[in-house]
Amino acid sequence: MCGIIGINSNRPVSVSIINSLKKLEYRGYDSAGIATLSDGLINEVKSEGRVDNLEKNSLIQSMNGTIGIGHVRWATHGAPNSINAHPHSSQNVSVVHNGIIENSTLLKKYLIGKGHKFKSQTDTEVIVHLITENLKNENIAESIKKTLKALHGSFALGIIFKDQPDLIIGARRGSPLAVGYGPNENYLGSDSYALKSMTNKITYLGDGEFCILKKDFVEFFDEEGNKINKKVLELSSDEKKYDKGDYKHFMAKEIEEQPLTLKNGIKEYIDSRNNDINIYNFPWKKSELSSITLIGCGTAYHSCLMAKYWFEELTSLNVSVDIASEFRYRKNRFKDDTLYTFVSQSGETADTYAALDICKKANMKTCAVVNVIESSIARDSDFVLPIHCGPEVGVASTKAFLGQILILYMLALKIGSIRDDIKKSIFNEKLKNLIDLPKLAEKTLATDNKIQSISSIFNDVKGSMFLGRGYSYPIALEGALKLKELSYVHAEGYPAGEMKHGPLALIEEGLPVVVLAPRDNYYKKTISNMQEVIARGAKVLLITNKSKDEVLSENIWETIEVETTNEDLLPFLLTIPLQKLAYYSALKKGFDIDKPRNLAKSVTVE
Repeated sequence: MCGIIGINSNRPVSVSIINSLKKLEYRGYDSAGIATLSDGLINEVKSEGRVDNLEKNSLIQSMNGTIGIGHVRWATHGAPNSINAHPHSSQNVSVVHNGIIENSTLLKKYLIGKGHKFKSQTDTEVIVHLITENLKNENIAESIKKTLKALHGSFALGIIFKDQPDLIIGARRGSPLAVGYGPNENYLGSDSYALKSMTNKITYLGDGEFCILKKDFVEFFDEEGNKINKKVLELSSDEKKYDKGDYKHFMAKEIEEQPLTLKNGIKEYIDSRNNDINIYNFPWKKSELSSITLIGCGTAYHSCLMAKYWFEELTSLNVSVDIASEFRYRKNRFKDDTLYTFVSQSGETADTYAALDICKKANMKTCAVVNVIESSIARDSDFVLPIHCGPEVGVASTKAFLGQILILYMLALKIGSIRDDIKKSIFNEKLKNLIDLPKLAEKTLATDNKIQSISSIFNDVKGSMFLGRGYSYPIALEGALKLKELSYVHAEGYPAGEMKHGPLALIEEGLPVVVLAPRDNYYKKTISNMQEVIARGAKVLLITNKSKDEVLSENIWETIEVETTNEDLLPFLLTIPLQKLAYYSALKKGFDIDKPRNLAKSVTVE
């Protein structure tokens, strides 16, 4: 989950590398570093913590090299400190790496036997010494090819050489890597986002490929070292600057942007004039599909769980949901009539991409629901459904989650319609309710003041529970995840009806329990389950929707009411107060809300 950048230019590159690293911090912010070539030497500067710390180092000002590499780290091997920060360098070679080298221990033992001395605890340093060792008998291209074959695991690499002041090597297996083209300079980056400020002309390395990048041309090679041609893609260059504006954190802004996220998604996909959902160029006939498998990680996995209820309700498809990191290692029994759907905000999630790759090799039907249409998952899927939520900087996903479930809901509705699984009148009514959803989300944001006042109770306890049934169960899971991510409080999402089968033992006097009980088919049952935890001393926060009917329970600590709509769409509204609850809980603790500890935005390692 690290980010890498490389620039080969005819002017000093340190400032441009630092600026690019700031864009890549969503991939990791444990440490940062930069290495440039000048006067026949590798000049390396590294620091613990954020890129801002690196930028303040006085040595940066004297780095006048016209070729360099940079890195932001999410720690895997070794503590997050300046010694383990990238780049890692020998006298002759400097390397930045995103990924994991699984056989690093064996390689390290071999290299120590050859007289190499290691300074860090990282797996990456073996790459430096392996290249250095191979350079004794091989030219650069052969030494790189030999090194890559020796590495087991995943990697995106940027490599510079003391004796080659005019080139950078880039290599990819598993982890994403892009090349950008500019006037009298070329770039290497983990993704197009880091390069967009410098160029809109991009080439993506395929799995197993490497490149030799000079300031005036780039050569590409397959894993056998054969020269290959690659397409140059032109990205849209109209991306507006995205900043916090008047908000204290990006997450606060992104929560408030959710009505706009819904509005944009609806505008993009719904044809209100013809009362239809425009999912263009859907490549399969209804007779070719009898089931759908939804695959994701973290919040995206919760989107898949949410969609499972909708697909079961609105279509006759058989529906299954998988965590990507489990799917990729199971003995899957693929079926030609199954649509495998992959959900990822970044489109670069390593486990999700690996699951997609398995399906592609089995010639299965694949669909991507992503926010970044230039991403690996989007490029390699048969069919792409962008969520159109714009940049999301906060590591804990908010508007991307609503964007994902919106697209999945519309996909279920569309498939149900074309398969005649739902009546036209019901389809039209659901579309009408969907068009009203952004306004209801905007009104639901007004629960802000009440949530602020009650959020601190979650900061002084050893844990909490989030309960829901039916459509509310995946939202309970997502609410618990948000509190864990931001406030570092143990929180467990659980089906309300299952409490009596074990977890009720956790309930004790004063334990905060969030109960999601909208007025749906599960309402009375959920209220009964809520009473069970109240009877055992729980302090219940009930989140429901507005109604003329009173809640059928007593001794509730606090109640928050969202707006009312049909049962299908209530999960969108229930999500908002849970996001705010996590945000204000973390705010009162003084935590770094946009960049929680130990996490990264784009998870590009297993």
